[in-house]
Amino acid sequence: MSNPFPIPLNALRAIEIVARAGALAPAAEELGVTVGAVSQHLRRAEERLGMELFARTPQGLKPVPELIEILPQLSAGFAALRDGLATLTGAHEGVLNVTVGSVFASRWLIWRVNKFSLRHPGLEVRLTVTGAMLDLTRPDLDCGIRFGDGTWPGVTTTLIGGRAYQPVCAPELLRAHPDLSDLTKIPVIADRTSMLDWPLWLKHAGCDPNMKLSGPVYSDASLAFDAAISGQGLLLAADMMSADPVCDGRLVRPFVAPVDGVHGYYLATAKGRRESKKLKLFRDWLDEEVPASVGGYLAQQQGHVRAAH
Repeated sequence: MSNPFPIPLNALRAIEIVARAGALAPAAEELGVTVGAVSQHLRRAEERLGMELFARTPQGLKPVPELIEILPQLSAGFAALRDGLATLTGAHEGVLNVTVGSVFASRWLIWRVNKFSLRHPGLEVRLTVTGAMLDLTRPDLDCGIRFGDGTWPGVTTTLIGGRAYQPVCAPELLRAHPDLSDLTKIPVIADRTSMLDWPLWLKHAGCDPNMKLSGPVYSDASLAFDAAISGQGLLLAADMMSADPVCDGRLVRPFVAPVDGVHGYYLATAKGRRESKKLKLFRDWLDEEVPASVGGYLAQQQGHVRAAH
């Protein structure tokens, strides 16, 4: 009887990692072997299959179309194996590893994650804060929260909020520029990393979508947010992210004219990966906490204090 699996499991894993990463080194690191050993895995697998799996190019190894087509199945299969073993041994059930962007982490999650921890005292949330979309099939990541259109390759996404946005500014800027009819005369903060669309908002507000705006330029979203709080100019911000500083008076929404954009915050998981109990708890908490946060964290806290009295 012929072997239905002619390629060893380690070789399949090497193929899957190299196809995702486009290089031998990440596979060598994850498998704990040398780069030469990974190369041998690929060569022997190709010999057994009687076909090339990768094109050798000056830019590195490129998976052939046939491999690209089955890559999601390979990735999901290895993710399922890891999850199954973790369930069997109980490993990592007490830790939820989440990768998030800096703005979501600093402006929203860090102020609320303790509420999740108090609700689930046996579950620790560990954050990996980065602007990159990390590989969610990694064993040390359970999920990610990212801002975009939700169509990243190899992941399953669920919109959690953040589509509504509008300009915000410090109260002192509004006092210095009470006439907002001509935005060309008001400093406007440019966040080079932002996906929020000024022309869409300008059109929504009845302004010329092609007007030239000018002001301080930042390539870091958190710094742009701080610049707005310090009074440097108007900044486009998701209502979800600006709710707390608006609530406590550090920012104001001078137009009160939110528009829904095409981007939002999504909870992302590796495609085909089984949803663990801890991830479901986190998802359920987000479903509850995100809508509740629209009024701002401090407003909620004050409400709780009033209720207690």
